[in-house]
Amino acid sequence: MRKINNLFVAALVVFAIAVSMVSSPGCANIAPPTGGPRDSLPPRLVRALPGDSSRNFNSKKVVFEFDEYVQVDNVQENLLVSPTPKINPTVTNKLRTITVTIKDTLEPNTTYAFDFGNAVKDINEGNVYKNFTYVFTTGTTLDSLTVSGNVILAETGMPDSTLIVVLHSSLEDSAVIKDRPRYVARLDKEGKFTFHHLPPGTFNLFALKDEGGQRKYMSNAQLFAFADKPVKTTEPSDITLYAYLEKDTAEPKKAPPAKQPAKSDPKDKRLKFDVNASGGSFDLLDTLRLTFREAPVQSYDSTKLVLANEENEPLEGYTIVRDTSNKFVSIYYPWTENTAYKMLFYPGFATDTLGKEVLKSDTLNFRTRKNSEYGMVRLRFINLDLSKNPVLLFVQNNAVKFSYPFTSRDFYAKLFQPGDYDLRILFDDNKNGIYDPGEFFGKHIQPEKVISVPRKVTVKANWDNEIDITL
Repeated sequence: MRKINNLFVAALVVFAIAVSMVSSPGCANIAPPTGGPRDSLPPRLVRALPGDSSRNFNSKKVVFEFDEYVQVDNVQENLLVSPTPKINPTVTNKLRTITVTIKDTLEPNTTYAFDFGNAVKDINEGNVYKNFTYVFTTGTTLDSLTVSGNVILAETGMPDSTLIVVLHSSLEDSAVIKDRPRYVARLDKEGKFTFHHLPPGTFNLFALKDEGGQRKYMSNAQLFAFADKPVKTTEPSDITLYAYLEKDTAEPKKAPPAKQPAKSDPKDKRLKFDVNASGGSFDLLDTLRLTFREAPVQSYDSTKLVLANEENEPLEGYTIVRDTSNKFVSIYYPWTENTAYKMLFYPGFATDTLGKEVLKSDTLNFRTRKNSEYGMVRLRFINLDLSKNPVLLFVQNNAVKFSYPFTSRDFYAKLFQPGDYDLRILFDDNKNGIYDPGEFFGKHIQPEKVISVPRKVTVKANWDNEIDITL
């Protein structure tokens, strides 16, 4: 009997819960079902009013309707309007629609293009509606000419998709500083660009790092590139622009006078310096160098610096050179691998501008590294043009570590620092061994060109590294 009563009570409880759920819908939390595939599709344009590619356009608003809820992201950066208006349009969105309100007066018989970039996304997953461009003409014919090309960073040979390219109808050099461009286009990830819907005409072509949406060249801190001659939209085009940072021509600030470090004891008259033989080990590929910490050297006596072997026997054939800044002294010698050396310093060797000097004899012991700690490198460049004064650059973390002017199409180093390297080749027009940027205003000098070699080189210690490279 108790068992039946218990079952009856349980049934009443279940019934009461069910009734409360049905009778109190305002208290329920209705959650969407979980799981299932994630939405990876971008919004789809259902219609545009007025329609895309409209003729005799005279509207002040354009409304775009999509198949799902959309959002507009960073319109100022993403939206490119060509020809560029004096007053930018406003862009708003609500639910499934985006409305563009045109603020500027439209020119007659002109084709306009609105390139939205990555501005339009769906609400839920942020899927971008890519390559969204809306075109219309205020005349009867849509312009259809194009200008295409690519932009490369001159110093690295790599693209930079953050730059923009612009066309100016004024052929004056100053237009890129004073005026907004007539047409604007963006680069893809490979540095390629195409201007669409252009009329017949002649334009100056530039690429630049846009600062604050101004579309102008405002300072030499901006990457900048220019075409050698004006482009004609009626002619085929495949133009390569080389972007560079212009040299800072401002007068350098005068260096402040050398100051004694705060931690230096004025009563301490000992001359202190560092030697690049850390831990008593010296790199065979380096130059032995003394660096004076506190002040430049005022005078030194090379006879009181002696290079000796392990038995304290002075060696011959080394040279000592003080650099022009008087902060370094370098010792040159044909080092032997895995060999112990001594550097003997005697009183009076050097005195700095603070009056500090070497007061007593001292000895630096060090040993050169083994040949087996280095790798051999032989690179054969199959189709390298030696007439362009090529220089081979070994690059790590986007910084040039080593550079070697080519004397033949083969590069050979018996000893080379192990590591992973990117390779670049500088075409050194003025034969000064370094990259030189361009200069546009008044001179139209293009930057020196660098190409990126499309493969990395891994140099292994105690290993022969031989590679054939076709450019």
